[in-house]
Amino acid sequence: MPYAINHIHLKSSDPKTSADWWVQAFGFTIASDTVRPVGDRFIAMDSQNGVRVNISEALPGAGPLAPGSAEVHEGLEHFGLDSENLEADIERLTGLGAELMQGPTEMGAIRICFLKAPDNVRIELIQRV
Repeated sequence: MPYAINHIHLKSSDPKTSADWWVQAFGFTIASDTVRPVGDRFIAMDSQNGVRVNISEALPGAGPLAPGSAEVHEGLEHFGLDSENLEADIERLTGLGAELMQGPTEMGAIRICFLKAPDNVRIELIQRV
């Protein structure tokens, strides 16, 4: 059996607000929005190409979430999304509250930039040239 990425899971102190941002920013669709038996709100979304992105809050009684970082760091550092026009997407996403962190940068056959999305999630936009 091949190993395929099953999902990306984000944590948020406000899963609904976060999910709504991803829906508006990238056209994700909400597949389900439930409170799991363990007591946390869990929202499952699908990207336009079918990648599942889950967002949940801290488990009740577990205390607050540790702060995330949209800075370059060890471990899972960012995930990338395709863009047809970096400048237009940067303008649109910063208008929705994202923060441009780096770029646009030419990288041969692609142009890239990095943005800070809600919940300190680092995303990369990739435009093929």
